[in-house]
Amino acid sequence: MLTGKHLIAGDWIGGDQTFASSPAHGPAHAYAVGTPDHVAAACSAAEAAFPTYAARSRAERAAFLTQIANEIEARGAEITEVGTQETGLPAARLEGERGRTTMQLRLFASHILKDGWLDRRHDAALPDRQPAPRPDIKLLQRPIGPVAVFGASNFPLAFSTAGGDTASALAAGCPVVVKGHSAHPGTGEIVAQAIDAAIHATNMPPGVFSLVQGGKRDVGEALVQHPLIKAVGFTGSLAGGRALFNLCAQRPEPIPFFGELGSVNPMFLLPAALAARGEAIAKGWAGSLTMGAGQFCTNPGIAVLIDGPEADAFVAAARTALAAVGPQTMLTDGIADAFRQGRDRIARGSGVRSVLTTTCDHRNAMPCLFEVSGQDWLDNHALAEEVFGPLGLIVRVRHAAEMQDIARSLQGQLTCTLHLDDADTDLGKALMPILERKAGRVLANGFPTGVEVVDAQVHGGPYPASTNFGATSVGTLSIRRWLRPVAFQNMPEALLPLDWA
Repeated sequence: MLTGKHLIAGDWIGGDQTFASSPAHGPAHAYAVGTPDHVAAACSAAEAAFPTYAARSRAERAAFLTQIANEIEARGAEITEVGTQETGLPAARLEGERGRTTMQLRLFASHILKDGWLDRRHDAALPDRQPAPRPDIKLLQRPIGPVAVFGASNFPLAFSTAGGDTASALAAGCPVVVKGHSAHPGTGEIVAQAIDAAIHATNMPPGVFSLVQGGKRDVGEALVQHPLIKAVGFTGSLAGGRALFNLCAQRPEPIPFFGELGSVNPMFLLPAALAARGEAIAKGWAGSLTMGAGQFCTNPGIAVLIDGPEADAFVAAARTALAAVGPQTMLTDGIADAFRQGRDRIARGSGVRSVLTTTCDHRNAMPCLFEVSGQDWLDNHALAEEVFGPLGLIVRVRHAAEMQDIARSLQGQLTCTLHLDDADTDLGKALMPILERKAGRVLANGFPTGVEVVDAQVHGGPYPASTNFGATSVGTLSIRRWLRPVAFQNMPEALLPLDWA
């Protein structure tokens, strides 16, 4: 049952003002509006909980994460009902995302029971070393403190209240304060109820998790500027993320801001692959481009290929595949408006030609396809800016050298993809040193949508894909964001952290 309240250190708290949800269908609900005072209370509770929670054994923290997963699954039907109403996403998508969310929690529960993430190092004392003895030094990764997490609009479960940022921070031993996304407050509250139940079931300190709903810009600013917050996880727009990143850097004590901000995820179709299977690649691209109404951070919005008859066939096949896709409901009215504005911006670009133009109204979107020459692309950097939704832009280059120029012109990306056959190996070798500097994940003969949650995954990249190129928000390596190395010199065993044992 929805309360419409914030969860702050185990208490469900209302407020003086409320906001109404804007569901794609079904009833709207009222939710308390978060304030800087709510943020301050949540941050203070997180700091109070930190020494106790960080000192809990890895087995205890793993049991807590597993219990959160269990509690989410116990509320599965309710999450699907409210989530589909709020977002317009189909039930199958929400159920799949819920499975990914609980899998992430259990993955981190398993991960912290191993030793590798602690990076334990020991240089034993050399008391007889000349000209001076060497002390005993032990190194261990330690949790940094309370972490702020911003829920994402496009993933109401896997990147929100109990998503990857929250799961990895809790696994590291850091309490979490979540700023819920106003696009799906009901979904966020139900998941918060699951976390609250897990806190009670495993006897964790109540301040280990809080959820503050809604609120204006001042709430997000108060959260990243609160002196007790030691790091921030964010998934959202470039403009919003950059503003928060700047605030983190301007604090008296600057803190790391791990923001995933945007990407066009370009694909490079090399000549032999284009000639051999261009139609199949076009159909696969259309499916990836329109998956979830194109509302994925890994949506492959750009296709680069050498002009010629094979390019003509690819464009025709992509148009046919996209034209068969019907209207899809977007996550919010604001996202739908931004998609239409982005579509119109691309259409007005110099040298841009429309291949498929569709009508979008209200919260619905249909795919659009444009094409442009490589030189016009290079002359207009605005064409490389993300359009969040089902829009594709084909870049026709004159030759392989211009394809490499396109690659060099890219800003940081989450992903870059090569479609190639054996005969394309030399061109692939020429592109690889460029692309690996541009993206956190480089693919061959696939599509970037569908991010595997595994040890080896990197979901990040050079700016503006993310604000920290050395981090990932997906996979077990993401726990490193919430840790810092501490060296213990000549420390008695009784005083070492429990994780050293």
